Amino acid sequence: MRFVPLLSSTSDPDAWISFPAVELAWLGEVHPGWARSRIAIHALHLPAMPWGEERVLTAIEALRPGLGPDFLVIPTEAPEGRMETSSFLRSLEALLEALAGRGVKVALQPTAGAAVGLVSLLKEVRCDAVGYCWDETLGEALEVISDRLFCAVGAPGADYPSLQRLGYRWNVAIPATDPMPTTQMLARLEESHPMIYFPQVMS
Repeated sequence: MRFVPLLSSTSDPDAWISFPAVELAWLGEVHPGWARSRIAIHALHLPAMPWGEERVLTAIEALRPGLGPDFLVIPTEAPEGRMETSSFLRSLEALLEALAGRGVKVALQPTAGAAVGLVSLLKEVRCDAVGYCWDETLGEALEVISDRLFCAVGAPGADYPSLQRLGYRWNVAIPATDPMPTTQMLARLEESHPMIYFPQVMS
């Protein structure tokens, strides 16, 4: 797998110039250096908030600096009840319309216990335009998002056998604040979790 730092959007990119790619946690503003940096920004991770107009406006605002991310990662609970479900679907549709033509994909990051409900709902409404972001809280629910797994968030001490069994080989973002120990940490992770090009088990 490929491990990259997950940084605050307000961090100074000059300190991370030795890294070819990073992911950024959006904090409502961005260091101006990122707009001119040659470091690839794989994903923007948005803060947790209810789905609604503010959720959509926050996503659009995060894209305004022109950072060129491949993915918007959005923490998401499974909506409950008719009104909450309706608000979620309307907001998601509005977001997808706003992103049309921008080359950015939406990766929902299910909160603990939400993956099965989210996948079931989106399949029911035939929403194939979104994918998912893995983290350790998913557990066995990984199987239900395995065919739409866009990205992942981990930790230095996490174990990744489930991702390796799936043949997952894209980025795993690791929260980081200091370049020097991060370089060593990511090197150890890549050594202990080598790139897997084919699933160890076939579904």
